Amino acid sequence: MKRVLEQAGLAALRRIDPETAHGLALKALRAGLGPRGGPVTSARLKCTLAGMSLANPVGLAAGFDKNAEAIGPLSQAGFGFIEVGAATPEPQAGNPRPRLFRLSEDRAAINRFGFNNDGMRAIGARLAAADAQVPLGINLGANKTSPDRAADFAQVMAHLGPHVQFATVNVSSPNTEKLRDLQGPAALAALLDGVMQVRGTTPVFLKIAPDLSAQEIADIAAVARDAKIDAIIATNTTLARDGLHGPHKAETGGLSGQPLFERSTRVLAQLAAQCDIPLIGVGGVGSADQAYAKICAGASAVQLYTALVYGGLSLVADIARGLDRLLAADGFATVAEAVGCKRGDWL
Repeated sequence: MKRVLEQAGLAALRRIDPETAHGLALKALRAGLGPRGGPVTSARLKCTLAGMSLANPVGLAAGFDKNAEAIGPLSQAGFGFIEVGAATPEPQAGNPRPRLFRLSEDRAAINRFGFNNDGMRAIGARLAAADAQVPLGINLGANKTSPDRAADFAQVMAHLGPHVQFATVNVSSPNTEKLRDLQGPAALAALLDGVMQVRGTTPVFLKIAPDLSAQEIADIAAVARDAKIDAIIATNTTLARDGLHGPHKAETGGLSGQPLFERSTRVLAQLAAQCDIPLIGVGGVGSADQAYAKICAGASAVQLYTALVYGGLSLVADIARGLDRLLAADGFATVAEAVGCKRGDWL
């Protein structure tokens, strides 16, 4: 019955503006209408990531709960860990609406939000008061008009780091002009140095774009190793538009969802071949098979977001339980045993 109600709710939400629908979904979660029961787990699904103990390796990607408004309900929805944000030093409105578009035929979305958020002070107050049942992370961003974006990342890290179990440096959003320029080796090394100096003991992750050459991937892997980054999230949204359908396929912004799966998984496998830093696979994860494919390509954990638009939060438990079955079928006793077992298929 719950599944029927969830699907009816999703169908209703898809009839209205997607950003408005997302806001309503967050309100429903805060009202207690989401799934409960905490993270799905088993002896096979339990794993560690950057020193954190996870009940399962299925996480929520940043962007779903930008302003840390539904941490408690989300941590009850089956995830092994959740990431909120991105947060910037000062509040900012982001880009003009409309800025979120559904591509239903492709089970995808295009967004050009531009780091809209309430700012680190408001978000920090919510993090401090949050009742998170699973490891909690914050995605770090920079203000669009900042004269020193690298310094913004360190400022948000210093302010919010004490309230989370990990923080992600996000230099890979395509929706803030010239932000991706910070992925260059020299700029990235300087930025990460600033963040690492103020992190205390909080693990720091790096989120990268999928639209990188082999040399750029190698450069990022080298910088991440030198900076002693704790994990790399591969990947953010893409600017590619191959094979899309529907009226919104040409909208500017970052594309997420099913069309990103192969591109992001190839980047993940290339990274896994070049460094021993733990990797988190993101991009097109909408089923247990796809989560398993990311793990076999080299990911220690996965994250999802866009698939929830089409499958609802019950999808989280489905993926975790399905992943447990797939691991068992292939004779793996733990997630860690499966990491990278089929990396060569993606190279």
